[in-house]
Amino acid sequence: MFLEEDRIPEAIQHGFLDLDEQMINDEGIKEEMSGTTAITVLIKNNVIYCGNVGDSRAVSCINGIAMPLSFDHKPGNELEQKRITEAGGWVEFNRVNGNLALSRALGDFAFKRNNTKLPKDQVVTAYPDISSCELTKDVEFIVIACDGIWDCMSNDEVVNFCRTRLQKRMEPEAICEELLDTCLSPDCELSGLGCDNMTVILVLCLLGDSMDEFYTRVSRTIPESEVKNPIKMCTEVAPTVSEDEKPPMVFSVTDTDDKTGEKEKSKEGDEEK
Repeated sequence: MFLEEDRIPEAIQHGFLDLDEQMINDEGIKEEMSGTTAITVLIKNNVIYCGNVGDSRAVSCINGIAMPLSFDHKPGNELEQKRITEAGGWVEFNRVNGNLALSRALGDFAFKRNNTKLPKDQVVTAYPDISSCELTKDVEFIVIACDGIWDCMSNDEVVNFCRTRLQKRMEPEAICEELLDTCLSPDCELSGLGCDNMTVILVLCLLGDSMDEFYTRVSRTIPESEVKNPIKMCTEVAPTVSEDEKPPMVFSVTDTDDKTGEKEKSKEGDEEK
């Protein structure tokens, strides 16, 4: 229904929550104490949509500059901490109830047992943030990866790593392999940086270009002037509803600059601690 009506953000939101509901009703899964991050990128009608729970991440390269399509869900973030405490949880050592390092995930059903709260308002929720961006030839590629990559390299480092190799006309598969090798610790007997699981996908935004034309486009000089961030965050603006009624999902669009500011403040607070 949502896809047919081009209500893409709502389709992604419902998809995440419906999957989580199916998992909790699955006899083989519902008693599991673990969970998973989840991130998806959908391109439809020349618009990029990204849905995210947890700290896997999607980052676009726009005119040679790294611009995130998602933001990590950490318990120390102000809005995340507010939901956690209102649902009866707490944040200790930047972890949910002193345990979980993420504040949104599929699974982790031990943190989703408040019967007075909707699924999106649980201590840990599978309710994703959604961003969108027009797909133009300014968008060169998108990197989608789990936290094992982002723990080792920043957004800028990953984008520069991929872009310099694309300029040398390396195949995307080879770039991904080299990126994984770069992040992987030489000794994983002890847990630590570079020992986490790692997955990465490199999406080239050809938009009808031949590979030669794409390589020319990705070799453009990075603009010296500031590039406006075209990515928008979709935010819920639905009115309060009764507890026995699922909330309508209505969205407005806001600049990511506002969202980025919130996340950066939370990050700075974490670092000070």
